[in-house]
Amino acid sequence: METARLPPFLKTMTARQTAYVRAYFVAVVLLGLFIYRDYGVSWDESYDRVQGLVTAKYILSSLAPHWTENRTVFIGVPDFQTYLENDHGALFHTPFAFIEVLLGVDSRTFYLIKHVGVFLTFVLGLWSMYAMARIRFSSWKVGLFACTLLLLSPRIFADAFYNSKDLVFLSVFTFGVYTLVRFLHRPTLAGAVLMGFGTALTTDIRILGCVLFALALGMLFLEVVFGTTSKAHRLFLGKAAACYCATTIVFTIIGWPYLWTGPIDNFFMAFENMKRFRFDAEVLYLGQLVPTLHLPWHYAPVWIVVTTPVAYTISFVVGLFSYGFQLLRNALATLRTLEGRLDLLFAGWFFVPLLMVILLHSVIYDGWRHLYFIYPAMILLATRGIYAVWRASQRQLLLKRVALVLAMLVGAEVMYTVVRMVKAHPNQQVFFSFLSAPQAEQLFERDYWGVSYRKGLEWILAHDTSPLINVDSPFPILLENNLGILKPADRARFKINPAAKEVYYLTSYRAHPEPYPASVGNEVHAVRTNGIKILSVFYRW
Repeated sequence: METARLPPFLKTMTARQTAYVRAYFVAVVLLGLFIYRDYGVSWDESYDRVQGLVTAKYILSSLAPHWTENRTVFIGVPDFQTYLENDHGALFHTPFAFIEVLLGVDSRTFYLIKHVGVFLTFVLGLWSMYAMARIRFSSWKVGLFACTLLLLSPRIFADAFYNSKDLVFLSVFTFGVYTLVRFLHRPTLAGAVLMGFGTALTTDIRILGCVLFALALGMLFLEVVFGTTSKAHRLFLGKAAACYCATTIVFTIIGWPYLWTGPIDNFFMAFENMKRFRFDAEVLYLGQLVPTLHLPWHYAPVWIVVTTPVAYTISFVVGLFSYGFQLLRNALATLRTLEGRLDLLFAGWFFVPLLMVILLHSVIYDGWRHLYFIYPAMILLATRGIYAVWRASQRQLLLKRVALVLAMLVGAEVMYTVVRMVKAHPNQQVFFSFLSAPQAEQLFERDYWGVSYRKGLEWILAHDTSPLINVDSPFPILLENNLGILKPADRARFKINPAAKEVYYLTSYRAHPEPYPASVGNEVHAVRTNGIKILSVFYRW
């Protein structure tokens, strides 16, 4: 009876196959729980903490104002109405603020809990990737292969522990697309409600979730035009679309406190604020300091290529061209298949946001982290490329040999990537696919998140027995953040004091490719990842 209630794409799995899939994800979770303590605290995590506290204070003030006034954790926390970033979605940050308020955890415990939460959210994204690939390619093995490529993407993997902005958005966006794929494969009104919940969840994390709403409506339109010839089914799709829109609106308002006092006006205000966002700074790009307000169109594409394993990029190009050739040969027949429409969805998922950034001259910085949410689409199309080569190889002996050679090359690079990830731990966030260490150091920013500061502070603790240690940095917030994850006794030994006579100076080379002058001190330690210097510790006396 239970099997009969399962979606059709799960009915073909045997108990052993199901056990393999469960074991895979259990292993991933255990891996994360084994290493999550190793990562430092990124640049934005203290800001995210404040954003969560602002929202928690706003909610608790409405429910229990007198109790909230007496909480010391809210001392100095701005009011929601006057907070400059109150229009930013805080759905992910707020539960952790409640944990801090109710349990009174210290900074170290808070950041460790937050890192576990970010990683478990990423596991949801991995599972969603598996489920989508399983539907698209009718194979649980291909599903696991696709999410393994996502897992073995070094920068994504590292950010999956501390990046509660871009990686959380990647994960929930992937889940949202999965709910859409699930509905297209097995359309029900309950599926439309789940799809609406997925879109709302994504929008409440970041307003760019509207892209998912547009993709969903576009796919429902394609479903009406190409997916059915039944009038009754078209009427059903109309009801499902109305149900989806209503669910999306309701859950978006519930999960976004900024909308509570004026859903329509505040939503459009938040959208306008997003369009007007202008972060005026300089980034190191191709060896030059370039203003973020005047980035060249190729900024994001180049960053994607140089930070994605080469085999993944080549497979993506193969998948894209094979799909394009199929469309040119017979677009109507292609779009009449669910697989053909899903491939179009994945292509739209990748290209629509990328083209928006290029054509609208949107401000992005720190590599392409603001576009990380399109990366799963790239992996799905890469999987399509590998799958297309494999299918073609079944028809000709020559192609079979070519496919075998390609498989060996892809497998070799995947293993090489794994080795590099292990050696770089816990600083996989500074990964370049084919650049040499000197080229990477000269052309691009290194540890722009600053999480390697933790390793620098721990080295100082291990090599300096002084009861009080003075430290300095070009960005003191990175010292404050990474001191926050140290044990209290270790944290108490440090003082951020630029004016001290004897001081350690830490830097992670953000927008600074050249060596530092002698005035900052002598370099006493360097943290490297795959040969790239990502942090220097200088000592001045």
